[in-house]
Amino acid sequence: MLLVTGALGQLGTALQSLLRENAVYIDRAELDLTDEAAVKEYLAQNKFDYIINCAAYTAVDRAESDEENAKRVNALAPLYLARYGKNIVHVSTDYVFDGTGCKPYNESDKPNPQSVYGKTKLEGEQNILNNADTAVIFRTAWLYSPHGGNFVKTMRRLGAEKESLNVVFDQVGTPTNAYDLAEAIVHALPQIRAGEKEVYHFTDEGVCSWYDFAREIMEQSKLPCLVRPIESKDYPTPAVRPHYSVLNKAKFKTRFNMEIPHWKEGLIKCLKQF
Repeated sequence: MLLVTGALGQLGTALQSLLRENAVYIDRAELDLTDEAAVKEYLAQNKFDYIINCAAYTAVDRAESDEENAKRVNALAPLYLARYGKNIVHVSTDYVFDGTGCKPYNESDKPNPQSVYGKTKLEGEQNILNNADTAVIFRTAWLYSPHGGNFVKTMRRLGAEKESLNVVFDQVGTPTNAYDLAEAIVHALPQIRAGEKEVYHFTDEGVCSWYDFAREIMEQSKLPCLVRPIESKDYPTPAVRPHYSVLNKAKFKTRFNMEIPHWKEGLIKCLKQF
C-alpha cells in the first residue's frame, strides 16, 4: 500500500485520480508532518510500501519572512518521513539551482539555491537521501493544474479582468502539468529498486519564459488580454528566482523509458479540465 502526503495539493489531487483505492491519502488535517512524535506513531501503526511526499511549503515569497515554517515543512517533515517511513518518493524543485547557467541542469550539477524556499527544499532532499532506506527524488518546475493556486489560474483570472498584463520574459524554464508529473511517478514506482537513492529531473518538454507561457494561456483560453514583456527588475519580489532553470530529463527518460509531453500539450490538457 502507498501513502500520499499533501493529498489536497496540486500533485496530491492528480495522484488521487490515478492511484484511487491503491493508496492512503493524508493532508494536514489527518497528520501534522512537522510533529516528529505524531509521524513516528502514525508510521508505527500504519505500514506502507512507499510514501509519496507531495507536502511542501510553496509560498516562495512568503517564505523569505517565514523561514521557520518553510524549514519545518520542507526540511524537517521529509526528515521525519525518511526516519520512520523508510521508503520515500519525494518531490523537489528547480529552485535548488541559482539559475545563472545557460544549459539545462543535470542532476549532478551543484545546487546553489538563492531563496529560503530553495534552501529548505534542498535541505529536505539531503535529509531524505541521508535517512531513508530507499529514496527517489523528482525535481520539477513551474507546476500547475486546475486545483490550488498557480500561474495558469492566476493568468486566466487576470486575463478575464484586465485589458493588458505585464509578465517577465527573462525567467526561463518549463511549465509542467501536475497530472503529467503524477503519471511519471506512477509509471516509475514499479521500477524503483530497494535501496535505490537517486535524484531525477522531470518536467514537461520544451522551454519558455513566463511571458511566453502567459501568451499561450491567453491564446488557448481565447482571452483578448494583451500580455507585455518586462524584465525581472521591473517586477521586484521578496525572493530571488532563477533566471534559467530548465532541467535536463535524459536520466529520467533513460531509466524509466517514458515519453514526456510538450508543455503546450500539457497546458491544453489542463485547460480542458476547467
